[in-house]
Amino acid sequence: MEAPTHNLPALFKQLGLADDPESIDRFIATHSPLKPELHLADAFFWSQSQADFLRTEVLDDADWAEVVDQLDVLLRKGRGG
Repeated sequence: MEAPTHNLPALFKQLGLADDPESIDRFIATHSPLKPELHLADAFFWSQSQADFLRTEVLDDADWAEVVDQLDVLLRKGRGG
């Protein structure tokens, strides 16, 4: 059985956020760049349930881990990245 493949819009939908390209770009622009020492799940802008989801997916190397890592990279690059 193949592992599910998730993309950035699907992750935003899973997190209860607007998942259209413009909203995703705006979210990244608004919340980046993250400080290097800050774990993605510890950022101030997540609700507790969103943070728990992000943390669990990465720690368990679960289905969503790859796209969570992608979001982490995008938020660390900042707007011009």
